[in-house]
Amino acid sequence: MKQVMQPFGTIKRIVPVGIDALMIYFKGEKLDEANAYCQQWVHALTREKRGFSWILECVPAYDSLMLVFDPFTIDSHGVYMALSTLATQDVSLEKQQDIKVLSVWYGAEGANDLARVAQTTGLTEDSIVQMHGETIYKVYAVGFAPGFAYMADTPPRLHCPRLSTPRKRVPKGAVAIADNQTAVYPSESPGGWHLLGLCPDLLVDSHNHASFLAVGDSVKFEPISEQEFRARNAS
Repeated sequence: MKQVMQPFGTIKRIVPVGIDALMIYFKGEKLDEANAYCQQWVHALTREKRGFSWILECVPAYDSLMLVFDPFTIDSHGVYMALSTLATQDVSLEKQQDIKVLSVWYGAEGANDLARVAQTTGLTEDSIVQMHGETIYKVYAVGFAPGFAYMADTPPRLHCPRLSTPRKRVPKGAVAIADNQTAVYPSESPGGWHLLGLCPDLLVDSHNHASFLAVGDSVKFEPISEQEFRARNAS
């Protein structure tokens, strides 16, 4: 008889995925709360002192975590028991609360959908820039492309559906919004989000390919002039 993995603590549900992974869903009346619990577990599981050498990968999402393990070292029941033991310990999140700032040339050439967003939202272009730049966002997931961070929540008045027909080319550094999310395209790629401007900041390290933004980070956008953008982009 297959053993049912009962939830505990901040975990709402545990679902086996094949023989080498568990999908863990977290409690929370709001997405922010569930995501905070998710980040607590990511940090607790990956902390070097834990000694969980059987962990191959932790893949966090908005309100869930896929835990991939070595099936030759441990089985799903062993992972479940390790998680339940860890839950009795202190899994408080020890992470920085610093806000990472990204610069934006709003209305940049080749990345300017401000007029379209204004028509959709009824806001002026200046109001769009102000609202987008005043908000502090949280990174909920990193994916789609290396360094592409999904950040939320944009102010409700800025919510715009994705384009019905995605663009074949979105320039590197394009700052974009769609629904309640915002993001920066770390490299040139197709995309269906509304473009607000260009960011000169490096989002992926060219040497080790590490992402500048990580899940759980707080991010704010800072307007810069065209001259400053071109100067920084040339350096």
